[in-house]
Amino acid sequence: MEHFDIMNIACEKVKVEFNETKYNKFIKYKEMIKEWNEKINLTAITEDNDIIQKHFIDCIEAFKFQYLKEAKNLIDVGTGGGFPGIPIKILNDNINVVLLDSLNKRINFLNEVISALELKDIKTIHGRAEDFAKDKDYRESFDIATSRAVANMTVLSEFCIPYVKVGGYFLALKGPAIEDELKEAKNAIGTLGGKIQEIIEVEIENSDIKHNLVIIKKIKATDIKYPRKAGMVTKKPIR
Repeated sequence: MEHFDIMNIACEKVKVEFNETKYNKFIKYKEMIKEWNEKINLTAITEDNDIIQKHFIDCIEAFKFQYLKEAKNLIDVGTGGGFPGIPIKILNDNINVVLLDSLNKRINFLNEVISALELKDIKTIHGRAEDFAKDKDYRESFDIATSRAVANMTVLSEFCIPYVKVGGYFLALKGPAIEDELKEAKNAIGTLGGKIQEIIEVEIENSDIKHNLVIIKKIKATDIKYPRKAGMVTKKPIR
């Protein structure tokens, strides 16, 4: 099956429009990932089919969370090579996206991608999640914070939930085994003002890969002491 067809089927399943223009942006993005990956470490996934399935379709599947089509703004925390923020932006042009990463080389790559793909209403910020979550321009100002396999749910929640406005959502793209991780993270999620709303199982087109979307609703404001200083979040997770 052609790459266009595989991606189109994935988009049809989540009821997102797909066309040649969007497809061409994904292909240009794929080529840039491969080219830059020779200079900086963006991903261990470098084969064309794998990039399409394990990166692009994995991100398309995030639209199983329907609110992603209505949200006005989103921050992608620890975005790395731009996942899922850039695929979400390609597919939903109406959403404002902020890509946050702590490594300047990756930010340079992301800026090149944004320019080459002519994406509007998307920007990058270079820094740590813990620092920008204290900034009044970013704290509790997003409909959605998203992150993809950056850390376990306890740590990830402290990085991400402070960015979400009350009534908004933290959307975590996680691997197949999530139950134990969520049990361990339940107290942290509650402490930070969140509540687990649902877990959506994701199957990747033309493969036996299964992932999960973890949807956490922000039900109350996060205490100002969170997130804690750099290092503390991972060294002493909220229990």
